[in-house]
Amino acid sequence: MRTLRPDEHRAAVDLFRSTLHVVGTTDEAWKFAEHMLQPGRTLGAFDTELIGTARSFDAEITLPGGLRAGVAAVTGVGVRPDRTRRGVLTELMRTQLSDVAARGLPFAALRASEGVIYNRFGYGITTRSRSYEIDRRRAVLRPDVPAGGQIELWPLDTALARLPELYASLPHTRPAMITRPAYWWPGWERHAREATSPVVTAVHHGARGPDGYVVYAVERKHWNDPAVLEIISLHTATGEAFNGLWRYLLGVDLIDTLRAEERPVDEPTELLFTDIRAVRDTGGGDELWLRLVDVPAALAAREYDGEPVVLEVVDPLLETNSGRYEVSRDGARRTGASADLRLGVDALAMAYLGAWRPSVLAAAGRIQPASPFGLERADRLFATPVPAWCGTHF
Repeated sequence: MRTLRPDEHRAAVDLFRSTLHVVGTTDEAWKFAEHMLQPGRTLGAFDTELIGTARSFDAEITLPGGLRAGVAAVTGVGVRPDRTRRGVLTELMRTQLSDVAARGLPFAALRASEGVIYNRFGYGITTRSRSYEIDRRRAVLRPDVPAGGQIELWPLDTALARLPELYASLPHTRPAMITRPAYWWPGWERHAREATSPVVTAVHHGARGPDGYVVYAVERKHWNDPAVLEIISLHTATGEAFNGLWRYLLGVDLIDTLRAEERPVDEPTELLFTDIRAVRDTGGGDELWLRLVDVPAALAAREYDGEPVVLEVVDPLLETNSGRYEVSRDGARRTGASADLRLGVDALAMAYLGAWRPSVLAAAGRIQPASPFGLERADRLFATPVPAWCGTHF
């Protein structure tokens, strides 16, 4: 196991792509991909030649209470098919998490390709999402929906130049939203430039300037086939921007269906319409997986409301995290007091941003109560005013 040199990065990217059954990177695509790799963050596993890889980039994640903390955004994880199930992935994860801890980042996060892999490395599902479609013929806005502000369309080159600043300026009001550093945007540019349909960016202007945007593309197989408007990205700072952008989207001509995927579970789009059934849920599931790399720092970083509870945390991979912690509205600290709840670090991640109530995790056998009041107190301590949601692919 070692950190790869820049001249080895392309081989690592191609190895990862091969594990997803995707062809290697073309020279044209590499012009974008090489700028997505933060120096010193790509690991390689060797057995005379490269057989596994994992990489990350540094960002910040929003926590309950509004503070941000450092997070390693993990991606590009793969082991060559003829070397799987031999402990290679375990050592990649152990090496990567140890490096993240040494660099002082309390969290790691990823988007899982499979749901059975990452629990054993301490990751837990920490956000969920919903996907839905809107039947344009039935989608009539209620007369009391506010009009919103002005809409401006940005050509692709303008969007590529200005979206990083606009995204950074919007308030991250939901736990789990992450910043998008310079290493994230080349991937967005690559997808936008390689798209088979024009990628459109519509920006909403409120009283104080730009306060939201939507990126979308329209797909149809033939000119007279039904057209689907696919929402690629939608972020707003105000209800006015949300309403204004949806009013714009519904006014785009020659559209039969609008499709939004991996949106917040409480997004109130159907409430805009006279017929609430114009919006049809098409799926949902896990979105962001979180790993508490430094448990004491992570527990102390967010805000809580409620009576104290003592957690006994077990972390087989990073054993220094194991121990008992008192969590209260005053923060978190190590303690020698008796535990109210016993749980693994993966279950702690699932409760940490409020996606799963501790009592629900206990009912599923993921938390072991040790006192009569522990679950009730933990439910209140880890609750959040709004559901967590990341909204960023990586």
